[in-house]
Amino acid sequence: MEKISDRFSKEQLVSDFKLLISDVEELLNATANQGGDKLAEIRARTEASLRLAKDEITDSQAMLIAKTKVVAKATDRYVHENPWRLSGLAAGAGLVVGLLIGRR
Repeated sequence: MEKISDRFSKEQLVSDFKLLISDVEELLNATANQGGDKLAEIRARTEASLRLAKDEITDSQAMLIAKTKVVAKATDRYVHENPWRLSGLAAGAGLVVGLLIGRR
């Protein structure tokens, strides 16, 4: 199973990648009126790479959402099946935090 910290880092990666795509699109639009065969070739390759990257990030985001839903459902099921165990765990954690705060 995936760790929560992995999920947050993946969400941050998706967010950063979307920002990068936005910046590249802005750059391509800004250089649209520039001439030259070499620049036109580079623009065409960049646009193709950008389309591919958008598709991959969309797929990754959908997979991340699906995995998050699976983990949330499993957690919900576990909580409903073991309410006393989790209540005891929460009480124990509260006791430890209370003791640590009381020591100061």
